[in-house]
Amino acid sequence: MVRAIVGANWGDEGKGKITDMLARESDIIVRFQGGSNAGHTIINDYGKFALHLLPSGVFYRHTTSVIGNGVALNIPYLVKEVQSLVDRGVPKPRILVSDRAQILMPYHVLLDTYEEARLAGKSFGSTKSGIAPFYSDKYAKIGFQVSELFDEELLREKAYRVCEQKNVILEHLYHKPALDPEELIKELLSYRGMIEPYVCDTSAYLYDAIREGKRILLEGQLGSLKDPDHGIYPMVTSSSTLAAYGAIGAGIPPYEIKDITTVVKAYSSAVGAGAFVSEIFGDEAEELRNRGGDGGEYGATTGRPRRVGWFDAVATRYGCRIQGTTEVAFTVLDVLGYLDEVPVCVGYEIDGQVTRDFPTTARLEKAKPVFTKLPGWKSDIRGVKNTGICLRTAADTLSLWRRRSGRLSPWFPTVPGGMILL
Repeated sequence: MVRAIVGANWGDEGKGKITDMLARESDIIVRFQGGSNAGHTIINDYGKFALHLLPSGVFYRHTTSVIGNGVALNIPYLVKEVQSLVDRGVPKPRILVSDRAQILMPYHVLLDTYEEARLAGKSFGSTKSGIAPFYSDKYAKIGFQVSELFDEELLREKAYRVCEQKNVILEHLYHKPALDPEELIKELLSYRGMIEPYVCDTSAYLYDAIREGKRILLEGQLGSLKDPDHGIYPMVTSSSTLAAYGAIGAGIPPYEIKDITTVVKAYSSAVGAGAFVSEIFGDEAEELRNRGGDGGEYGATTGRPRRVGWFDAVATRYGCRIQGTTEVAFTVLDVLGYLDEVPVCVGYEIDGQVTRDFPTTARLEKAKPVFTKLPGWKSDIRGVKNTGICLRTAADTLSLWRRRSGRLSPWFPTVPGGMILL
C-alpha cells in the first residue's frame, strides 16, 4: 500500500510529525520532491531534530529511506545530515538514492543568492538553497544526474559545456567570477565517492516492494499553495508539492497511491513572500508565533520568523481539493487554547464580492479576509489521548468531529472518507 503525506497550505503544517507517527507501521519512506530548502522538525527519544533532505522516518531501524528521482540532491548536505544523526546516537539509517536523481551544485546556490540580491525589493523570498536554478537546469537538460557521476568522459564534456553557459551569466549579468570547469570536475568526482554506497534503481526497488505488499509512505515538502502550477505563482517553490507528483518523483505508477493524507494546521503560517490573506501582524502575530509549533514559529531551515495568520478555510478547502485528499490530519489545535474567541477566515472579499473559491494570484492580491469568530475553549488540551474528550473539550466550538463518513462543518473542506487526527 502506498500513502502520500502532503500539506494543504503554505507548508509548515506538521507533515514531519505525521510521517514520523505513521513510519512506525511502514517499511519504506520516500522523499519525492524539493531539496534542503525546507525542513521537518521531529522530537523523539533521541532529541529534537530538523530534517531537510532525509525523510521523516529515519529514526526507525525497520525502515528504508529513499531519496527519489524528483529530489534536488545536495550530496554533501545529505552526507552531513546522516552523520549528524549518528553523532547524536541515532542508529545509521538505511538509505537508498535514485540513480536518476539530479545533483544540486554549488553554483546553483550562488546563482540563487545573486538573483535574490539583484531583484532586491522584488525578490521571491528564496531560502537561497539553489532550488530554482537547480530545477531550471533540470528542465533545460543541463543538470547532472547521479548516474552520470560514473561516466567520467561524459562528465568532463558536460562540465565544460555547462561552465561555458553559466560563465556568461555570472560575468555579464551578476559581474561575478567565472567557474573553472576543471574544479567543477573535481567536485563532481568527489561526489561520486560520497554517494556511491547509496545509489540504486529506486524505481525498480519500489516496484518490487509494492508487489511484495510493503507499506510505503511518500513524503512531500511544503504545501498546495507553494505548487508552481496550482499555488500562489510566482511566489512558489520550483517542484510540484502535490501528491500526484509523488508517482513521478518516486518512479511508481500513479494508481498505486491509495491514500492521500493532507496535513492541515489549526492556524496558518508561511515562510517567504506571497499572498497570505488571513495574515496577522504586530503583538497579535507575535503572541501566536511564540506559542506555536515546537518552540515557536521559526523556519526549520532558515530560523527566520514565519508569517502567521488565522485558519483560512478558503485556502484549506482548495488545498485539500487540489491534493486529492482522502483524509485530513488536523494539527496544533492545542496552541489556540489561550484565545477567548477563535477567528476563522471563511471567505475572501474581492472588488466588493465575497467568494469561497481560491482565486489566481492577481485576484488573490486584492483579497480581504472575511472572518467569523468562534468561542474559545480556554483550556490546555495538550497530551489528551481520548479524541472524543478532546473534540468535546476543544473542537465543539470548531464543529469538528472524527469520522469515516458524513461531512465536516461548512467552513471546513469537505473530504470524502476523511478523518481528523489530533
